[in-house]
Amino acid sequence: MTTRDEVLGILMRSQGRYVSGEELARRLSLSRNAVWRAVKSLRDEGCSIDAATRRGYCLTGTPDLLSPQALEKHFSRRAPCWDVEIRKTVTSTNTVLKEMAEGGAPEGKILVAAEQTAGKGRMNRRFYSPAGSGVYMSLLLRPSCGSAESLYITTAAAVAVAEAVESVAGGEARIKWVNDVYLCGKKACGILTEAAFDMETKRLAYAVLGIGVNMRPPAGGFPDELEPIVTSVFGEADYDPEKRNRIVAEIVERFWRFYENLGEKPFLKGYRDRSFLTGKDIYVVSGAERRPARALEIDDEFRLHVRYEDGADEYLQSGEVSVKPRGTA
Repeated sequence: MTTRDEVLGILMRSQGRYVSGEELARRLSLSRNAVWRAVKSLRDEGCSIDAATRRGYCLTGTPDLLSPQALEKHFSRRAPCWDVEIRKTVTSTNTVLKEMAEGGAPEGKILVAAEQTAGKGRMNRRFYSPAGSGVYMSLLLRPSCGSAESLYITTAAAVAVAEAVESVAGGEARIKWVNDVYLCGKKACGILTEAAFDMETKRLAYAVLGIGVNMRPPAGGFPDELEPIVTSVFGEADYDPEKRNRIVAEIVERFWRFYENLGEKPFLKGYRDRSFLTGKDIYVVSGAERRPARALEIDDEFRLHVRYEDGADEYLQSGEVSVKPRGTA
C-alpha cells in the first residue's frame, strides 16, 4: 500500500474530523514533509482536502479515487487469496497481470486501474480507457479446467458484471454473446479472457480475466466512431464517485461466487435471461464474410445456436456476430 493510500485511509476513517500532520506522521512513521507530499498527490488527483493551521487535514468530500480503503468498505466478504493492487495508469491491466502470472503470481491477484493507455479488446481491437471515466480490472485465475470449460469464465464474468450494474445503478443490463454487457442497446462493458495452456496436462496454466466498465461519459464525450455504439453506466448528472469502488467490489464478489462452482454453471440462467441476441436477425462474421442468420438460443454450453437463411443450424462456441439493422435485406 502506498503512502498516499495510507493517508487517504486515515482521513476517510476520521469521518470529517481534522487530523494533524503530526499525528499522520506519527501513525505512519513518516516525516511531516512526506505527509504533505501525500496530501498534495491526493489533491492533484481530485481529492477535496482542507488544510487548517493547528488543526491539520480533513477530507471534505467523497474522493473520486479507486483505493484499497474505499473498496474494503464494499466487500461483504474477502476470499483469503485476494490480493488487490490499484494503479493510476497502466498500459493494459491484462498485459501487466499476464506478466505477473508468468512470474508465478498466485491465483487471486487483482489489478485495478483508473486509466489504460493501451487497453485491448477481442480481435486485437483497442479498448478506449480514458482516465476519470471508467474502471479497468483484471483477475488472475488458475482454474483446473480444459479449453472447453474456459468459456465459462467469460460467461460467468458477464453475468457478474450485469448483476453488479443492476445492483449499483438500477435498470436492466443485457449480455451480447459472448462477452459484452449492454445498457439501452449500447455497449457499457467489455470482457476479455486470455489464457495460457500447459501442453503436458492439456489444462489451463492460468487465465487472466479483463473487465472494462464505462462508468460515466468521458470529458468531451466518446470519440465520434464510438458514440453511436457505446454508453456508460451513469450519465454525468447522476454519477456518484463512491459507486466506482462499489462496482469493482460487487463484480469481484459476484464473479468469485460463480467461479467457486464453475463446473456447475450457476450463472447459466442469468446469462440466458439477459441474452441480447436471442430472437434477433444477425450476421455471423468470419473475416470479410457476413452471413445472415437468426439467433435462436443459448445452449447449455453457452454456445449461440443460430439458423442460417438456407435452414442450416450451427452452434457457435466462439467468433463474432453483429445485429442486423432493421429494414435490411
